[in-house]
Amino acid sequence: GTHEVDNIRHSEGEESEEENPAEMNMISIFSRRFQLSVPKLAAKKQVAQELLENLLHFSHRLFSDSFFPVLETVIGVGSACEGWSPHKEEDVVYHMFVPLKPPRGHVFHLEPDTTGEMQWTGMRVRVELVCTCTMEQPEQNMLCFLHHSEEELKRNQVASLLYTLCTGPYLDVEKIALWFQTFVISAWSMVPQSLLYSMKVLPSSRSCKMKLMKASGRSLFVETIFSVQQGDSDIFLSSQPTEAGLPPSTTWLESYAVAEAKFFRHVARQAPHHSCHLKCLRLCARLLEGSVFSIYALKTTVMHLLTLIPLSEWQDRYLLMRVDDIMQYLHCCLKEKRLMHFFFGNEDMPEEIRLPPALQGAQPLNLFQHLAQDPAAQMVAMQEFDKL
Repeated sequence: GTHEVDNIRHSEGEESEEENPAEMNMISIFSRRFQLSVPKLAAKKQVAQELLENLLHFSHRLFSDSFFPVLETVIGVGSACEGWSPHKEEDVVYHMFVPLKPPRGHVFHLEPDTTGEMQWTGMRVRVELVCTCTMEQPEQNMLCFLHHSEEELKRNQVASLLYTLCTGPYLDVEKIALWFQTFVISAWSMVPQSLLYSMKVLPSSRSCKMKLMKASGRSLFVETIFSVQQGDSDIFLSSQPTEAGLPPSTTWLESYAVAEAKFFRHVARQAPHHSCHLKCLRLCARLLEGSVFSIYALKTTVMHLLTLIPLSEWQDRYLLMRVDDIMQYLHCCLKEKRLMHFFFGNEDMPEEIRLPPALQGAQPLNLFQHLAQDPAAQMVAMQEFDKL
Protein backbone atom coordinates (compact mmCIF):
# COMPACT_ATOMS: atom_id res chain seq x y z
CA GLY A 1 0.00 0.00 0.00
CA THR A 2 2.63 2.57 1.04
CA HIS A 3 4.73 2.23 -2.15
CA GLU A 4 1.63 2.50 -4.29
CA VAL A 5 0.66 5.77 -2.63
CA ASP A 6 4.24 7.07 -2.99
CA ASN A 7 4.06 6.21 -6.67
CA ILE A 8 0.78 8.11 -6.96
CA ARG A 9 2.34 11.14 -5.33
CA HIS A 10 5.50 11.05 -7.53
CA SER A 11 3.73 10.38 -10.78
CA GLU A 12 1.33 13.24 -10.27
CA GLY A 13 3.82 16.11 -10.39
CA GLU A 14 2.30 19.50 -11.11
CA GLU A 15 -1.41 19.65 -11.85
CA SER A 16 -0.83 20.41 -15.52
CA GLU A 17 -3.39 19.81 -18.21
CA GLU A 18 -0.81 17.96 -20.32
CA GLU A 19 -1.01 14.19 -20.18
CA ASN A 20 2.09 12.72 -18.62
CA PRO A 21 2.80 9.24 -20.11
CA ALA A 22 4.02 7.85 -16.76
CA GLU A 23 0.86 9.12 -15.11
CA MET A 24 -1.39 7.68 -17.81
CA ASN A 25 0.39 4.34 -17.38
CA MET A 26 -0.21 4.47 -13.59
CA ILE A 27 -3.87 5.20 -14.22
CA SER A 28 -4.27 2.22 -16.51
CA ILE A 29 -2.52 -0.06 -13.95
CA PHE A 30 -4.80 1.18 -11.15
CA SER A 31 -7.89 0.95 -13.32
CA ARG A 32 -7.14 -2.69 -14.11
CA ARG A 33 -6.10 -3.63 -10.61
CA PHE A 34 -8.81 -1.96 -8.56
CA GLN A 35 -11.79 -2.03 -10.82
CA LEU A 36 -14.18 -4.83 -10.12
CA SER A 37 -15.86 -4.28 -13.44
CA VAL A 38 -18.84 -1.97 -13.08
CA PRO A 39 -20.80 -3.88 -15.79
CA LYS A 40 -20.30 -7.11 -13.79
CA LEU A 41 -21.64 -5.47 -10.61
CA ALA A 42 -24.57 -4.02 -12.57
CA ALA A 43 -25.40 -7.42 -14.10
CA LYS A 44 -25.36 -9.19 -10.74
CA LYS A 45 -27.39 -6.41 -9.13
CA GLN A 46 -29.95 -7.01 -11.89
CA VAL A 47 -30.04 -10.74 -11.04
CA ALA A 48 -30.52 -9.98 -7.32
CA GLN A 49 -33.24 -7.43 -8.02
CA GLU A 50 -35.17 -9.68 -10.41
CA LEU A 51 -35.02 -12.56 -7.94
CA LEU A 52 -36.55 -10.44 -5.19
CA GLU A 53 -39.16 -8.97 -7.51
CA ASN A 54 -40.23 -12.51 -8.43
CA LEU A 55 -40.39 -13.52 -4.75
CA LEU A 56 -42.42 -10.41 -3.87
CA HIS A 57 -44.79 -11.02 -6.77
CA PHE A 58 -45.43 -14.50 -5.40
CA SER A 59 -45.79 -13.15 -1.82
CA HIS A 60 -48.56 -10.75 -2.92
CA ARG A 61 -50.59 -13.69 -4.20
CA LEU A 62 -49.82 -15.91 -1.22
CA PHE A 63 -50.58 -13.32 1.48
CA SER A 64 -53.43 -11.46 -0.23
CA ASP A 65 -55.98 -12.60 2.38
CA SER A 66 -53.78 -12.06 5.41
CA PHE A 67 -52.67 -9.00 7.36
CA PHE A 68 -48.90 -9.23 7.04
CA PRO A 69 -47.03 -6.05 6.02
CA VAL A 70 -47.35 -5.19 2.33
CA LEU A 71 -43.94 -5.67 0.65
CA GLU A 72 -43.24 -2.75 -1.71
CA THR A 73 -40.91 -2.40 -4.72
CA VAL A 74 -37.31 -3.47 -4.10
CA ILE A 75 -34.60 -0.76 -3.92
CA GLY A 76 -30.93 -1.75 -4.45
CA VAL A 77 -28.68 0.04 -1.93
CA GLY A 78 -25.07 0.00 -0.70
CA SER A 79 -21.73 0.03 -2.49
CA ALA A 80 -22.33 -3.00 -4.76
CA CYS A 81 -25.58 -1.53 -6.08
CA GLU A 82 -23.89 1.89 -6.47
CA GLY A 83 -21.22 0.22 -8.63
CA TRP A 84 -18.04 0.39 -6.54
CA SER A 85 -17.92 -2.37 -3.91
CA PRO A 86 -14.70 -2.36 -1.83
CA HIS A 87 -14.80 -6.16 -1.55
CA LYS A 88 -13.36 -8.95 -3.65
CA GLU A 89 -15.82 -10.25 -6.22
CA GLU A 90 -16.61 -13.45 -4.31
CA ASP A 91 -17.36 -11.50 -1.09
CA VAL A 92 -19.71 -8.89 -2.54
CA VAL A 93 -23.18 -8.79 -0.96
CA TYR A 94 -26.05 -7.20 -2.91
CA HIS A 95 -28.24 -5.33 -0.40
CA MET A 96 -31.91 -4.93 -1.26
CA PHE A 97 -34.28 -2.72 0.73
CA VAL A 98 -37.86 -3.98 0.84
CA PRO A 99 -40.09 -1.18 2.15
CA LEU A 100 -43.02 -2.30 4.33
CA LYS A 101 -46.43 -0.64 4.17
CA PRO A 102 -49.29 -1.33 6.62
CA PRO A 103 -51.91 -3.89 5.51
CA ARG A 104 -55.64 -3.00 5.24
CA GLY A 105 -57.15 -1.88 8.52
CA HIS A 106 -53.75 -0.90 10.00
CA VAL A 107 -51.59 2.24 10.13
CA PHE A 108 -47.93 2.77 11.13
CA HIS A 109 -46.85 5.55 13.51
CA LEU A 110 -43.12 6.27 13.79
CA GLU A 111 -42.08 7.13 17.34
CA PRO A 112 -38.68 8.00 18.82
CA ASP A 113 -37.30 5.02 20.74
CA THR A 114 -37.18 6.10 24.37
CA THR A 115 -36.37 2.68 25.83
CA GLY A 116 -33.30 4.24 27.43
CA GLU A 117 -30.67 2.46 25.29
CA MET A 118 -28.52 5.51 24.58
CA GLN A 119 -26.34 3.98 21.85
CA TRP A 120 -29.34 3.53 19.52
CA THR A 121 -30.84 6.67 18.01
CA GLY A 122 -33.62 4.53 16.66
CA MET A 123 -37.34 4.69 16.16
CA ARG A 124 -40.16 2.30 16.85
CA VAL A 125 -43.02 1.55 14.48
CA ARG A 126 -46.30 1.49 16.39
CA VAL A 127 -49.08 -0.44 14.67
CA GLU A 128 -52.62 0.83 15.17
CA LEU A 129 -55.91 -0.70 14.00
CA VAL A 130 -58.23 1.65 12.09
CA CYS A 131 -61.91 1.42 11.25
CA THR A 132 -62.68 -0.08 7.85
CA CYS A 133 -66.49 0.19 8.09
CA THR A 134 -66.60 3.55 6.33
CA MET A 135 -64.09 2.80 3.56
CA GLU A 136 -65.17 4.10 0.13
CA GLN A 137 -65.12 0.56 -1.27
CA PRO A 138 -65.38 -1.87 1.63
CA GLU A 139 -63.06 -4.86 1.19
CA GLN A 140 -65.04 -7.94 0.25
CA ASN A 141 -65.61 -10.12 3.29
CA MET A 142 -63.26 -8.01 5.43
CA LEU A 143 -64.50 -7.45 8.96
CA CYS A 144 -63.55 -4.28 10.83
CA PHE A 145 -61.02 -5.06 13.55
CA LEU A 146 -62.48 -2.28 15.69
CA HIS A 147 -66.23 -2.83 15.28
CA HIS A 148 -66.81 -6.55 14.91
CA SER A 149 -66.94 -8.79 17.96
CA GLU A 150 -63.87 -10.81 18.90
CA GLU A 151 -65.96 -13.92 18.39
CA GLU A 152 -66.79 -13.01 14.78
CA LEU A 153 -63.20 -11.99 14.06
CA LYS A 154 -61.82 -15.25 15.47
CA ARG A 155 -64.27 -17.32 13.47
CA ASN A 156 -64.11 -15.51 10.12
CA GLN A 157 -60.84 -13.62 9.79
CA VAL A 158 -57.11 -14.28 10.08
CA ALA A 159 -55.23 -12.51 12.87
CA SER A 160 -54.29 -8.85 12.62
CA LEU A 161 -50.65 -7.81 12.25
CA LEU A 162 -50.62 -6.94 15.97
CA TYR A 163 -50.92 -10.66 16.80
CA THR A 164 -48.38 -11.96 14.26
CA LEU A 165 -45.28 -9.81 13.74
CA CYS A 166 -45.46 -7.33 16.63
CA THR A 167 -44.22 -7.29 20.19
CA GLY A 168 -46.78 -5.28 22.11
CA PRO A 169 -47.98 -2.62 19.67
CA TYR A 170 -44.58 -2.38 17.90
CA LEU A 171 -43.38 -3.99 14.66
CA ASP A 172 -40.75 -6.57 15.57
CA VAL A 173 -37.75 -6.76 13.21
CA GLU A 174 -36.77 -10.27 14.28
CA LYS A 175 -40.28 -11.71 13.82
CA ILE A 176 -40.45 -10.13 10.34
CA ALA A 177 -37.04 -11.58 9.40
CA LEU A 178 -38.06 -15.07 10.51
CA TRP A 179 -41.42 -14.81 8.70
CA PHE A 180 -39.71 -13.73 5.46
CA GLN A 181 -36.95 -16.37 5.72
CA THR A 182 -39.61 -19.07 6.15
CA PHE A 183 -41.51 -17.69 3.14
CA VAL A 184 -38.34 -17.65 0.94
CA ILE A 185 -37.54 -21.29 1.79
CA SER A 186 -41.10 -22.44 1.03
CA ALA A 187 -41.47 -20.30 -2.13
CA TRP A 188 -38.05 -20.99 -3.67
CA SER A 189 -39.20 -23.72 -6.06
CA MET A 190 -41.86 -21.33 -7.44
CA VAL A 191 -39.40 -18.73 -8.84
CA PRO A 192 -37.63 -19.21 -12.20
CA GLN A 193 -34.20 -18.59 -10.57
CA SER A 194 -34.53 -21.97 -8.78
CA LEU A 195 -33.72 -23.63 -12.13
CA LEU A 196 -30.33 -21.86 -12.27
CA TYR A 197 -29.33 -21.72 -8.61
CA SER A 198 -29.54 -23.73 -5.45
CA MET A 199 -30.27 -21.46 -2.46
CA LYS A 200 -29.38 -21.43 1.21
CA VAL A 201 -30.76 -18.97 3.79
CA LEU A 202 -27.85 -17.90 6.03
CA PRO A 203 -28.32 -17.14 9.75
CA SER A 204 -29.47 -13.55 10.38
CA SER A 205 -31.80 -12.25 13.07
CA ARG A 206 -32.71 -8.92 11.40
CA SER A 207 -32.61 -9.56 7.64
CA CYS A 208 -32.82 -12.39 5.10
CA LYS A 209 -29.39 -13.38 3.74
CA MET A 210 -29.40 -15.74 0.77
CA LYS A 211 -26.48 -17.56 -0.77
CA LEU A 212 -27.25 -18.55 -4.38
CA MET A 213 -24.99 -21.21 -5.88
CA LYS A 214 -24.64 -22.12 -9.54
CA ALA A 215 -23.70 -25.66 -10.61
CA SER A 216 -20.29 -24.23 -11.59
CA GLY A 217 -19.67 -23.45 -7.90
CA ARG A 218 -19.97 -19.66 -8.30
CA SER A 219 -21.96 -17.91 -5.56
CA LEU A 220 -24.02 -14.77 -5.30
CA PHE A 221 -24.97 -13.23 -1.93
CA VAL A 222 -28.22 -11.26 -1.62
CA GLU A 223 -29.42 -9.65 1.62
CA THR A 224 -33.00 -8.44 2.01
CA ILE A 225 -33.27 -5.58 4.50
CA PHE A 226 -36.72 -4.51 5.73
CA SER A 227 -37.47 -0.80 5.90
CA VAL A 228 -40.18 1.73 6.66
CA GLN A 229 -40.23 5.03 4.78
CA GLN A 230 -40.27 8.30 6.74
CA GLY A 231 -43.18 10.22 5.22
CA ASP A 232 -42.57 10.50 1.47
CA SER A 233 -38.84 11.17 1.89
CA ASP A 234 -35.78 9.15 0.81
CA ILE A 235 -34.86 8.51 4.46
CA PHE A 236 -35.98 5.13 5.81
CA LEU A 237 -35.94 3.21 9.04
CA SER A 238 -34.03 0.02 8.45
CA SER A 239 -33.85 -3.41 10.05
CA GLN A 240 -30.08 -3.49 9.47
CA PRO A 241 -28.03 -3.11 12.66
CA THR A 242 -24.94 -0.88 12.91
CA GLU A 243 -21.41 -1.95 13.85
CA ALA A 244 -22.34 -1.19 17.47
CA GLY A 245 -24.17 -4.52 17.73
CA LEU A 246 -27.79 -5.63 17.83
CA PRO A 247 -30.43 -3.17 19.03
CA PRO A 248 -33.67 -4.41 20.66
CA SER A 249 -35.99 -6.20 18.22
CA THR A 250 -38.53 -3.33 18.16
CA THR A 251 -35.85 -0.70 17.39
CA TRP A 252 -35.45 0.39 13.76
CA LEU A 253 -32.42 2.50 12.84
CA GLU A 254 -32.44 5.54 10.57
CA SER A 255 -30.79 4.81 7.20
CA TYR A 256 -29.65 7.12 4.42
CA ALA A 257 -28.89 4.21 2.04
CA VAL A 258 -31.77 4.99 -0.36
CA ALA A 259 -30.83 8.70 -0.53
CA GLU A 260 -27.18 7.71 -1.15
CA ALA A 261 -28.10 5.32 -3.98
CA LYS A 262 -30.24 8.10 -5.47
CA PHE A 263 -27.33 10.57 -5.17
CA PHE A 264 -25.00 8.20 -7.09
CA ARG A 265 -27.64 7.72 -9.80
CA HIS A 266 -27.92 11.54 -10.04
CA VAL A 267 -24.11 11.81 -10.42
CA ALA A 268 -24.04 9.03 -13.05
CA ARG A 269 -26.58 10.97 -15.15
CA GLN A 270 -24.65 14.28 -14.92
CA ALA A 271 -21.04 13.03 -15.03
CA PRO A 272 -18.92 12.55 -18.20
CA HIS A 273 -19.13 9.12 -19.86
CA HIS A 274 -15.76 7.94 -18.48
CA SER A 275 -16.14 9.32 -14.97
CA CYS A 276 -13.61 7.99 -12.43
CA HIS A 277 -15.57 8.67 -9.21
CA LEU A 278 -16.45 4.99 -8.64
CA LYS A 279 -12.85 3.90 -9.34
CA CYS A 280 -11.67 6.55 -6.84
CA LEU A 281 -14.01 5.15 -4.20
CA ARG A 282 -12.85 1.61 -4.80
CA LEU A 283 -9.16 2.54 -4.90
CA CYS A 284 -9.34 4.63 -1.70
CA ALA A 285 -11.36 1.91 0.04
CA ARG A 286 -8.53 -0.54 -0.74
CA LEU A 287 -5.90 1.95 0.46
CA LEU A 288 -7.77 2.54 3.74
CA GLU A 289 -8.41 -1.19 4.29
CA GLY A 290 -7.59 -2.26 7.85
CA SER A 291 -7.20 1.37 9.04
CA VAL A 292 -9.34 3.22 11.61
CA PHE A 293 -11.20 4.99 8.78
CA SER A 294 -14.65 3.66 8.07
CA ILE A 295 -15.94 3.10 4.55
CA TYR A 296 -18.76 5.49 5.50
CA ALA A 297 -16.29 8.32 6.24
CA LEU A 298 -14.71 7.73 2.83
CA LYS A 299 -18.08 7.63 1.06
CA THR A 300 -19.16 10.86 2.82
CA THR A 301 -15.91 12.56 1.73
CA VAL A 302 -16.44 11.54 -1.91
CA MET A 303 -20.10 12.68 -1.87
CA HIS A 304 -18.98 16.11 -0.58
CA LEU A 305 -16.26 16.36 -3.25
CA LEU A 306 -18.69 15.35 -6.01
CA THR A 307 -20.73 18.47 -5.14
CA LEU A 308 -17.62 20.70 -4.71
CA ILE A 309 -15.52 19.71 -7.77
CA PRO A 310 -17.27 20.13 -11.16
CA LEU A 311 -18.27 16.72 -12.55
CA SER A 312 -16.35 17.48 -15.77
CA GLU A 313 -13.18 17.25 -13.62
CA TRP A 314 -13.86 13.59 -12.80
CA GLN A 315 -12.82 12.19 -16.17
CA ASP A 316 -10.61 9.10 -16.11
CA ARG A 317 -7.43 11.07 -16.83
CA TYR A 318 -7.88 13.00 -13.56
CA LEU A 319 -8.05 9.82 -11.46
CA LEU A 320 -4.81 10.43 -9.52
CA MET A 321 -5.63 14.07 -8.85
CA ARG A 322 -9.04 13.14 -7.51
CA VAL A 323 -7.60 10.34 -5.33
CA ASP A 324 -5.19 12.94 -3.97
CA ASP A 325 -8.08 15.36 -3.33
CA ILE A 326 -9.99 12.66 -1.44
CA MET A 327 -7.00 11.81 0.78
CA GLN A 328 -6.23 15.53 1.37
CA TYR A 329 -9.87 16.24 2.28
CA LEU A 330 -9.90 13.33 4.74
CA HIS A 331 -6.61 14.56 6.21
CA CYS A 332 -8.01 18.08 6.73
CA CYS A 333 -11.16 16.67 8.36
CA LEU A 334 -8.97 14.59 10.63
CA LYS A 335 -6.87 17.58 11.68
CA GLU A 336 -9.99 19.67 12.33
CA LYS A 337 -11.85 16.69 13.90
CA ARG A 338 -14.83 17.56 11.68
CA LEU A 339 -16.42 15.53 8.89
CA MET A 340 -19.96 16.67 8.24
CA HIS A 341 -22.72 14.14 7.55
CA PHE A 342 -23.81 14.60 3.95
CA PHE A 343 -27.57 14.70 4.56
CA PHE A 344 -27.85 17.06 7.56
CA GLY A 345 -28.33 20.74 6.72
CA ASN A 346 -26.35 20.41 3.46
CA GLU A 347 -27.08 23.28 1.08
CA ASP A 348 -25.44 21.47 -1.89
CA MET A 349 -27.99 18.64 -1.88
CA PRO A 350 -29.42 17.81 -5.35
CA GLU A 351 -33.07 18.88 -5.45
CA GLU A 352 -34.41 15.45 -6.40
CA ILE A 353 -33.32 13.93 -3.06
CA ARG A 354 -36.31 14.22 -0.73
CA LEU A 355 -35.42 14.83 2.91
CA PRO A 356 -37.81 15.08 5.87
CA PRO A 357 -38.24 18.77 6.88
CA ALA A 358 -36.47 18.06 10.20
CA LEU A 359 -33.29 17.05 8.33
CA GLN A 360 -33.27 19.99 5.91
CA GLY A 361 -33.01 22.54 8.67
CA ALA A 362 -31.04 20.29 11.04
CA GLN A 363 -27.75 21.25 12.64
CA PRO A 364 -24.89 19.66 10.70
CA LEU A 365 -23.85 16.34 12.26
CA ASN A 366 -20.12 15.70 12.79
CA LEU A 367 -19.07 12.11 11.96
CA PHE A 368 -15.69 12.77 13.65
CA GLN A 369 -17.28 13.93 16.92
CA HIS A 370 -15.67 10.98 18.73
CA LEU A 371 -12.22 12.30 17.72
CA ALA A 372 -13.08 15.77 19.02
CA GLN A 373 -13.94 14.17 22.38
CA ASP A 374 -10.96 11.80 22.49
CA PRO A 375 -7.58 13.42 21.65
CA ALA A 376 -5.77 10.06 22.02
CA ALA A 377 -8.00 8.49 19.34
CA GLN A 378 -7.35 11.46 17.06
CA MET A 379 -3.59 11.07 17.61
CA VAL A 380 -3.75 7.38 16.62
CA ALA A 381 -5.81 8.22 13.51
CA MET A 382 -3.32 10.96 12.49
CA GLN A 383 -0.36 8.58 12.88
CA GLU A 384 -2.16 5.92 10.85
CA PHE A 385 -2.96 8.44 8.14
CA ASP A 386 0.67 9.59 7.94
CA LYS A 387 1.71 5.96 7.37
CA LEU A 388 -0.81 5.69 4.56
